[in-house]
Amino acid sequence: MGREQWQPFLRRWSAEWIIGHDPENDRPLDDEVVRDRWLGFAAASAAEIAAAETRLGRSLPPSLREFLLVTNGWRDAGNFIYQLAGTTELAWLRDTDDSHWIQSYSGEDADAYDDEPDDGEILGRCLRISLDGDMAIMLLDPDDVDADGEWAGYWLASWSDTGPERHDSFYDLMYRQYVSFHYLCQPAGETRDRWDATVEQARLAALDGEIDEPMATLWQASEFGRRRAMLLHLQLRAMLGDWHTVPLSNLVGRPDDRADLVRDPLFATELLPLLFVEDRLTHQPKRFTLERLKQIGPEPMRQLIADYEARLASPDFRLTFGNPQFDTAVHDIVDRLTADPALQIPEPLHVRLSSPRFAFATHADLHQARADLVHDEQARQRLIDAAWPELRTAMRLWRPVSENHIAPVVLRADPVIAEIITAKRGREILAMRRGDTR
Repeated sequence: MGREQWQPFLRRWSAEWIIGHDPENDRPLDDEVVRDRWLGFAAASAAEIAAAETRLGRSLPPSLREFLLVTNGWRDAGNFIYQLAGTTELAWLRDTDDSHWIQSYSGEDADAYDDEPDDGEILGRCLRISLDGDMAIMLLDPDDVDADGEWAGYWLASWSDTGPERHDSFYDLMYRQYVSFHYLCQPAGETRDRWDATVEQARLAALDGEIDEPMATLWQASEFGRRRAMLLHLQLRAMLGDWHTVPLSNLVGRPDDRADLVRDPLFATELLPLLFVEDRLTHQPKRFTLERLKQIGPEPMRQLIADYEARLASPDFRLTFGNPQFDTAVHDIVDRLTADPALQIPEPLHVRLSSPRFAFATHADLHQARADLVHDEQARQRLIDAAWPELRTAMRLWRPVSENHIAPVVLRADPVIAEIITAKRGREILAMRRGDTR
């Protein structure tokens, strides 16, 4: 990344940092930062960079050299690094007062492959590029160099429990701090406006049946803290049944996010039913997100949860799958399936064989029990598969409940419908043009 790219990027970062600054909770801004609207310093000269390289015994990587030619140091590289080094302050970590990091992480990877260095060995050869932080540090590794001469960068915080976090270059390391700053602070400005416009384009593309590109875009926007992108991305992943990457925990989020969410009908109609079956969907023993929202959700959200819980306990409870036409069509499928004896879940073989009638079973009896179980399961699967075309046709009736709604994720809350929608069929649903009112 050259000076011509660094300059506008750092100017935008500075402007957004000042806008996002909270005088009551953040460290005071330096007077010159407010005056110049610039987190940096004066540019380093070529001679100053050359002197630093001579002192260190190494040529600096290109993106760092170009950065220094724009600003000789930097304030607030994200929320946890308070200042980056200028040319005279760059130093090998082993030669600084921060060398304790090396010892702290030595032997961390004792079970790693023999030919891979442990974290302490990597840190021991790194260049320290940060001067002050919240128990966090930024480093560059001169022995991990790509074809462009860029050194791998590391961000490390003692409280993160993740160890050194590797990035491909100094620029990539800085960009990650910029993304993290946006996620945590959500400052107004050009970056937020651009992502919000991009998220809306991705929403429309997803409703038109595009999948992978909107999903990637929404994930990127989520990393910048855009809550709407998180909600939209969650729905796409949920329809694919990919519960390992469905961030239901994002619904816990920040207080302002929870307050916004409870005002969106999407929460009560689509997401809340999923929270009550999170343990089944994720194969985890607890409904983590639901329990957290019961504790820290705003009062209207906790009331919605309590009301749903009370309805769920009623013997005549029925899920609502969406707008009336779609709801009726889906319930027709569910009612017909659940009334069919073939859909009754057969007892597992070990339960069936524990019945008293098998106490003195012959080999032939056991063989027949296994055969019956296979037959029951095959009949069940045929019934499930036969219902898929009808569900697919019903999708033409579906309509979103809000501008944050792009897929009928509540279908996953019903165990019968969830069984129909395999990952492949979920993708087929997402590939349909949905909610078309034109």
